[in-house]
Amino acid sequence: MIDIVCFPGKQLDLGFENVYQISEFRAVAAAKEEILQRALQPKKTDFIYNLEDSKKEDKMNRRSSGLNQVYCKLAHDKGIAVAFNFNLVLHAENRDVILGRMMQNVRFCRKYKVKMIIASFAINTYEQRAPNDLIAFGRCIGMTEKEAKDALNFSRKTQLIQAR
Repeated sequence: MIDIVCFPGKQLDLGFENVYQISEFRAVAAAKEEILQRALQPKKTDFIYNLEDSKKEDKMNRRSSGLNQVYCKLAHDKGIAVAFNFNLVLHAENRDVILGRMMQNVRFCRKYKVKMIIASFAINTYEQRAPNDLIAFGRCIGMTEKEAKDALNFSRKTQLIQAR
């Protein structure tokens, strides 16, 4: 199991096999649709995250979650994963909206077989979470137990193998 954090230096030993900094991946924070479109064009992107942080208001019958079927097909074809940021929920003013958008993105990722990642994206050591907490978070946003455990076992090698 791995975790991805956003700060340099010493991380807490919470039971992860590896704790990576986000700078070690080719990750794109895609809160805007234009950024997401550019991130899905090259094959150089490992994963996209913060899709749910859009300022657009939700419609009556659907959420403005950042993903749709076209983006999911592109992500699946190019081997780009979708990451769910626990830190975004931790600091959100409108947690219900963010969680609802994450739930919709989980359904899209499952339907179009896009690789999913759960990580804490902690800014400091106090925001890191244990693997069981992140699995529980995955279950809350609609993942099965197996999907949540697989989302903690992300590596570029497995991502590239699945893309072929």
